[in-house]
Formats: sequence, C-alpha cells, structure tokens
Amino acid sequence: MIAPPEATNAIRKVHDFLTVGAAAPLQEGAALALTFPDEYYARLTNLYREKRDFLANVLRETGFRVYDPHGAYYIMTDIAGLDWDNDIAFTHWLIEEHGVAVVPGSSFYRDPTLGRTKVRFCYCKKPETLETAARLLRGLRGR
Repeated sequence: MIAPPEATNAIRKVHDFLTVGAAAPLQEGAALALTFPDEYYARLTNLYREKRDFLANVLRETGFRVYDPHGAYYIMTDIAGLDWDNDIAFTHWLIEEHGVAVVPGSSFYRDPTLGRTKVRFCYCKKPETLETAARLLRGLRGR
C-alpha cells in the first residue's frame, strides 16, 4: 500500500490486531464450546458426514468428479466430464438455468487457469435446501 506514514502506521496497527488476536467474543465462544459434552460433537460430526455424503453422491450421480473433503464443509468438483472448461460460465449457467449457486474454482488459485474446470459446493445447509439442490441438479440438461 502506498499512503502517508500516519496512515500506514494506523493500517499496520489495525492489521496486527485483526490478524494476531482473536476477538474477545470469539474467545468467549470458544471457551464455552469447550464445555459442551462429547456427545454434542459426535452428533455434529455425524450430521455433517450425512450431509457431505448425501451431496457428494448426488454430485457423482449427476456427472461431477468429486474431490472428497477431509474436514471442510465444501465439496470441490471438476466439471470437465460435463463438457465444460470455463468455471465462470458454468457457474452463471447453473445459477440462471437451474437455480443452484456454486463458487468458481478459479477463485481459489493464484493462476486461475488451474481452476477453470472446478466449482465448489457447500453442504452446511438445511436438509430441505440440500434436497432442493439435489432435485435441481438431477434435472441438469445440456447447454
């Protein structure tokens, strides 16, 4: 950033506090979460596993190549098998023609061309939202 010294000094201080220390409410939330019983986390784990498996299976069934997530609540997919090589165009098409929103894969790469055939789905949704997405994805038709 190019700015007068008094501005860069303030910017550096804000940056330091935002990136080094967690906000007090987040610390309090984390401390409270540590008191929850193990069963809470077991149920949460199972809930997210079920959602992940449900959406991943629908995506495979509808022609996406699925990269199984190992901890995130996102599923990265490859659309090359659906005859698409432009993640941005595919994202617009999927939203406009089928009502399903995804994130273009190129946004996750320093070199966007490396993600041109990838899109990311999120599965931390209500069950009825995932069911609707499944129905819409099963109705995919060509361009």
